[in-house]
Amino acid sequence: MVSTADILAAYDSQLRRLVPPAVPAGHEYQLLGQLLRVTGQRRGFIESVRDLGVEGKMLDRLIVEQRDYFAARGEAVEWKTRAHDLPTDLEVRLLAAGFVPEDRETVLVGESAPMAVESVVPNGVQLSQVSERRDLERIAAMKSAVWGADYGWVVEDLDGRLGSDPENLVVFMAEAAGVVVSAAWLEINPGTDFGGLWGGSTLAEWRGRGIYKALVATRARVAAARGVKYLQVDASAASEPILRRLGFTAITTTTPYVWTQPAGGDSGAVR
Repeated sequence: MVSTADILAAYDSQLRRLVPPAVPAGHEYQLLGQLLRVTGQRRGFIESVRDLGVEGKMLDRLIVEQRDYFAARGEAVEWKTRAHDLPTDLEVRLLAAGFVPEDRETVLVGESAPMAVESVVPNGVQLSQVSERRDLERIAAMKSAVWGADYGWVVEDLDGRLGSDPENLVVFMAEAAGVVVSAAWLEINPGTDFGGLWGGSTLAEWRGRGIYKALVATRARVAAARGVKYLQVDASAASEPILRRLGFTAITTTTPYVWTQPAGGDSGAVR
């Protein structure tokens, strides 16, 4: 039986700093030593190997260099951290450089094959795979309603990725009486043991009826058919209990640290 430690090691070695086989138009993936830097998305993105290999003032300089790179572009940037990263004071130094943490999520992993069961949804609900822009717009509108924020950026994100690599992004939505009530997608990472479950959202009045569980099973069947061994989720506090009941196991936590341009255009941190 594979241990949690072994799965975490595979996650670190296979998924971090992963460049997709087909990069969407307008996006750029740059491998910079221990870092991956992505531009062209709704905001910049940075992640690293588990151990950055620098400490103290050298780490401060590395953080400031990346922050200032995006400041010069007039863009916000997310630095994705994990709880087991080294050095252990990375998050403290990100805070000192003006980065702000968003909600911590639990990284869960489960085997796809046991989860690839029949999808059971309430009467009147239909699950379908979609790729048309109009459906992506409907999904974005549903997510905006769920989270009370503008998720319009999801349309361009999904449309761009479906356009560049349709084989490895599979989007599903659930409808009832012509209304999108839930949606989620599967991102297959060729050359790795992992597929990612992303985007899961359900309208409040439709929760607790098994739709989220059905979308997991639907995506698990696709993943298993493609030979994907593991499914990985960055789970919110709300979805974590459901996923644990389905057989997912926690391997670490992840927190995005986000820097945005302060009023007046000054990056604001001490150098």
